[in-house]
Amino acid sequence: MKNTYQLSSFTLLLLLLSQISFAQRKAKPNPLKEAVVASVDQRFESLTDLSDRIWSFEEIAFQETQSAEALSDYAEQLGFKVTRGVAEIPTAFVAEYGSGKPIIGILGEFDALPGLSQNKVPYKSPLNEGNPGHGCGHNLFGVASFGAAAAIKDLIESGEIKGTVRFYGTPAEEKFFGKLWMVRAGLFDDVDVVMDWHPSAETKTAVQKGLALVDFQVEFYGQAAHASSDPWNGRSTGDALELYTTGINYYREHIKPTVRIHYHIQDAGKVVNVVPDYSRIWVRVRDSSREGLIPVWKRVEAMAEGAAIMANVDYKVSLISGVHEVLVNRTGSAALQKNLESLGPISYTEEEQDFAKKIQEATGKPQIGLVSKIEPMEETAEHSMGGSTDVGDVSWVVPTIRLSATTAPNGTPWHSWAVVASSGMSIGHKGMAYAAKALSMTMVDLFENPELVESVKNEFKEKKGDYVYKGFVPDGPPPINSNLQ
Repeated sequence: MKNTYQLSSFTLLLLLLSQISFAQRKAKPNPLKEAVVASVDQRFESLTDLSDRIWSFEEIAFQETQSAEALSDYAEQLGFKVTRGVAEIPTAFVAEYGSGKPIIGILGEFDALPGLSQNKVPYKSPLNEGNPGHGCGHNLFGVASFGAAAAIKDLIESGEIKGTVRFYGTPAEEKFFGKLWMVRAGLFDDVDVVMDWHPSAETKTAVQKGLALVDFQVEFYGQAAHASSDPWNGRSTGDALELYTTGINYYREHIKPTVRIHYHIQDAGKVVNVVPDYSRIWVRVRDSSREGLIPVWKRVEAMAEGAAIMANVDYKVSLISGVHEVLVNRTGSAALQKNLESLGPISYTEEEQDFAKKIQEATGKPQIGLVSKIEPMEETAEHSMGGSTDVGDVSWVVPTIRLSATTAPNGTPWHSWAVVASSGMSIGHKGMAYAAKALSMTMVDLFENPELVESVKNEFKEKKGDYVYKGFVPDGPPPINSNLQ
């Protein structure tokens, strides 16, 4: 018994020493990851300046001329090969460095939202009344992604890693979903893995699917007449519009909780004393999957015919665009999660926390400031809620790893002046730099570890199954200069 006890103790000691040794090996710094973090820090001033310039340009979908030029010019200055005007979109571009496999892509957005111009103050104060503003933080988005790409470029240039890094300048995410045309043009066909991030009030791996959606326009055509002296000679498209929206709103009782329906009346006539002969409405339908989306979409489209019949007018339905839900890749997300935990949370000054609390006070939220922690990796819900993104379409043609990084206070209403304010000052700048570091560290994993790339691809293939991707995009060129603007 004594010998047995001694042997067990010795075995336990060996096991303990082995665990300590493994922990030490696990904690050993990765010099390439340290290098990309240092690269982001070294470029922080220039990246911040670039972000602030894009913030000041206030450019909306397909009109991001200055923003695209600033990013692509900076890429060229750093030695990237830049191809402008891809996918028939003047403000879309690709910046590439290196050669051969793997090809790791990274997405960068830079469009603003209409009507959200805002000063860099914690209360509502338009910078340019009525102008757009970066209420989704896209001035940070594109710059952080390019900062990550530049850090990887440094390693390729020095011979530390081999392969290709490719930055995608992707316009019009907020309205038309520019990535749809970039996917259609085959720009992602040879990519192994794509990285992506989005500004947020939390720092975590993004493993929720979001919502699929479709946008379409309904136009009604009738007969104008004097609204008082001979209204019986008129066929009112205003009537058709009201009947149509009434039908949509009655339909809401009979759809699943995962469905969302929005509309924007774009034209309902010009004056009160004319029976309108033209009206137009933009309709958006969402659901947690494309399978659930399609029957609701077709039903809402069909209601337009009923409204036209009742008002005795003609009608036309035109597809604008639509997006898939995100195909989540948990294998890649797990690699990203380790890098978030390695980096640790963002630290904030008292002045930044005070700014955050004032925003929370102004927007009616609990005044808790910025939440500085790394959230654990969540389970992927069967029916994710929230917003939609054309990153979803990219994720159905190439495995995509996604991040959320804190750029605004907890509870901040998104697509609001509060995000614009945060995106133009140090809170946003810190989140931008953090995202660039986390993304580039995960890209190092992909370049260094072919087995990880293969595992990410295998999960992608398994989840996609036999589905053949087809985008919700009409034939013809992108709607750069259409009446949809």
